[in-house]
Amino acid sequence: MSTPDVVRLVDLREAPLDVGEVVAALQDDAAGALTLFVGQVRDHDGGRGVEGLGYSAHPTAMARLQEVADRVAADFDVLGVAAVHRVGTLHIGDVAVVVATTSAHRDESFRASRALIDTLKAEVPVWKHQRFDDGSDEWVGTP
Repeated sequence: MSTPDVVRLVDLREAPLDVGEVVAALQDDAAGALTLFVGQVRDHDGGRGVEGLGYSAHPTAMARLQEVADRVAADFDVLGVAAVHRVGTLHIGDVAVVVATTSAHRDESFRASRALIDTLKAEVPVWKHQRFDDGSDEWVGTP
């Protein structure tokens, strides 16, 4: 069951992500807190240099992302939930994922946002294909 009044933005996109769009989607005069997490492509992983990466999503990924957002909305006393993840080719410094929640008080928003990103990473079938500077590559998060 979707909770559109609380879950304000959920998407998978090839286009660059806009943190401002996420913040705007969660604008609410009742919110005393907005907690935002932005994941970006770093230039290293496990002691190896990373040149770039690509994200691939299973056909069920969007539905699973919606389920995760709905669950966070149900499990926490939040006013707003947003989660957007990139797919396609990304470069060092690109934004890969943005999640945020709003609530009346900061503690609940911090807890909800942490649950949102952790559950997204654990349950949404989006896989990372890293390209290393030594010419090797690796898939991360595949079954």
